Amino acid sequence: VPLGRVPEPLLRRLSAVLDRAPPGQGWRALARRAESRGALRLSPLDLEQCSLQVLEPEGSPSWSLLKLLGDRGCTVVELVESLQALEHTEALQCLGHTGIKIVVQPDSQAVLSGQVVKLCCRATGHPFVHYQWFKQEKEVPQGHSPELVLNPVSVKDSGFYICRVNSGSSFVFSQWAHLQVWQLQGTSHGDLMVLPQNKLCICVQPQPQNLTVGDALVLECGAVGNPIPHYQWVRNGFPLANGSKNVYKVAHVEVEHQGTYWCHVFNNQENEDSRKVEVTIGEFFSTDKVALLIGNMSYWNHPQLKAPMVDVYELNSLLRQLDFKVVSLLDLTESEMRNAVDEFLLLLDKGVYGLFYYAGHGYENYGNSFLVPVDAPNPYRSANCLCVQHILRLMQGKETGLNVFLLDMCRRRNEYDDTVLILDALKVTANIVFGYATCQGAEAFEIQQSGLANGIFMKFLKERLLEDKKITVLLDEVAEDMGRCPLTKGRQALEIHSSLSEKRALTDPVRPAPSSAESLARNLQWAKAHELPASVYLEFQCGVQMQLGFAAEFSNVMIIYTRIVRKSPELAACRAHVMAFPHDLDVDPKLANKGTPEETGSYLVSKELPKHCLYTRLSSLQKLREHLTFTVCLHYGYPGVKDTMDERKEVDVGKPLVARLGLHHGFQTSNCCMTGYPFPNPTGAAQCHIPNPCQPDSWADVPHPNPSASMAQPGACSCSGTSKVVLASGHGVHNSPAAVGRSNVPVETNDDTAELELLLSGSLSFSGQL
Repeated sequence: VPLGRVPEPLLRRLSAVLDRAPPGQGWRALARRAESRGALRLSPLDLEQCSLQVLEPEGSPSWSLLKLLGDRGCTVVELVESLQALEHTEALQCLGHTGIKIVVQPDSQAVLSGQVVKLCCRATGHPFVHYQWFKQEKEVPQGHSPELVLNPVSVKDSGFYICRVNSGSSFVFSQWAHLQVWQLQGTSHGDLMVLPQNKLCICVQPQPQNLTVGDALVLECGAVGNPIPHYQWVRNGFPLANGSKNVYKVAHVEVEHQGTYWCHVFNNQENEDSRKVEVTIGEFFSTDKVALLIGNMSYWNHPQLKAPMVDVYELNSLLRQLDFKVVSLLDLTESEMRNAVDEFLLLLDKGVYGLFYYAGHGYENYGNSFLVPVDAPNPYRSANCLCVQHILRLMQGKETGLNVFLLDMCRRRNEYDDTVLILDALKVTANIVFGYATCQGAEAFEIQQSGLANGIFMKFLKERLLEDKKITVLLDEVAEDMGRCPLTKGRQALEIHSSLSEKRALTDPVRPAPSSAESLARNLQWAKAHELPASVYLEFQCGVQMQLGFAAEFSNVMIIYTRIVRKSPELAACRAHVMAFPHDLDVDPKLANKGTPEETGSYLVSKELPKHCLYTRLSSLQKLREHLTFTVCLHYGYPGVKDTMDERKEVDVGKPLVARLGLHHGFQTSNCCMTGYPFPNPTGAAQCHIPNPCQPDSWADVPHPNPSASMAQPGACSCSGTSKVVLASGHGVHNSPAAVGRSNVPVETNDDTAELELLLSGSLSFSGQL
């Protein structure tokens, strides 16, 4: 039949279909297909005229094209062939032969796996019709009859089906039929036969969900029936937008997604509700977050370290941003460390996140980690040290929500300690995380650049600590970062042991439990360790007013700064300094009353202190037994008078910072450190020092050095322009007059030393020889 003889209404419908067709099936694609036939070739002018029809109020490019094709003798068969090549089913249906009529359309169905399914399509036509079934775009093998029988049907048969009916060169398509096949777990074939035929019945019920914020919510409901069921999800009695499918999904849930869910299932004959299920959205939180940070540097009988000062300071700052209550301490003796742990335990309670960080010397024997105090003898054994596993066991007794141990120390075995500890089994709490700065049997490193030291572990940890991630995921990423560092590749690698079963993170919010006597005491105990004296203004008889201020560098290190606020114009000059501190602190007068904080040994808080003052750094405040009293001496003179005059005032500022906790009190040693055990092979680390050739180690020449002499000043080495790498290991061989027998620090081989020095040449260098 010539295209020009096709009724106009049919061509109008066909034009509308082609006008809204997607690219590749519209009128332009049809024109290109027609151009492949010589007799129907279209010129660019013809196509332009068709395209310009969009500017007309009722214009249709497709209508214009069909008229052109009809005028040039195109037949319906040729048009059908072109549309078949374009796979344009809807357009082909518009041209269906009037002699083909589908009298039975296939129905959508929802059935159970194992049943028998029949999809039926019946049509009339002259002289006869042929059938071909399709699943989506693929022909169904053996699908050439009016009935498509699936016996038995399975889940893989789910999908959309359609039947094409042919008569000669004409054809029509049936409507689509959606087949849903549900698998019922634990249901036998005999049970399926009990279900009423075509009866609406819910066979897959939604399940309750217990999620945390950020998880994915997936609720599924499945029903069988004919006509096919429809779905509408409901939460707390209100229909949900985008809840019209059998599966309801939320990619990342929030607290507001919590509630009671069910699904209303219906067709045009029946309706039924699924069972109601509870979806709870739990947000992980802590009742409080507390941290104890200990950095041991100035050892009496062992190599001095530098990195712990900076590491503890920077970790303290980061944890405070995460709402941790932090106690940070430098250079503690054995009794002070044990008392500090006791005070730390007082801050713990049910649901509290507890974090313990240690940087200094240490070792690992038989799967247990030991922390070395600054007063440990040479050689030291477990009785002189703190057992990390014992601390963990005590923390578990507080029912903490999370226990995190970050141990920045070496993990070499102590050959002088053959004690096999009898350890009590830990509770199975699934909330323990150990992050070791190095692997079992290896050393940890510290890097010194520009006068400030960082350990390798802290160098990478501080870059990620504020990220909102599960703590184990965060530590894994730190380990990956360390693994890419060429300085320590093959020598130091972060090791993680964890039993954490929940997505707990250091960023979790704090939701305090209802106030109790215990919580009030806990907060008071923490506040006591952070109370600074109030700023004082002193008036002298000569008319001078002086300000006395205080700042905390660590919980046991305080800066005193003084400045003249007002002076009488009659005075030629005046200067005030502090002196006569308690003997417990043993302040070196050569490092007091300096013009810059750096001159006192304070490198970390200088930017936070007021300018144009005199500064004095008081360390080891935990040793203070009585109130902190000292004398302020004012020197002044008058014009024309050679001699200067003095005025003195004694100041009592109480017990500042950690001094109020009384960590100096003696500690009864016991075998308590021999209990507790976290995991198979939970490891700790120690730190060994390669001495600086430009600055002799103070301990090497003095049998019993001043125990309160705190940190070696970073940058004091005369090797200007170089950085230093210090191997941190609780085992390093140095002949100290205080040593008993051989030292308990094994010597590294010269080959390993030379290899590492070659690797670090040009950027980092050793501070000494092993």
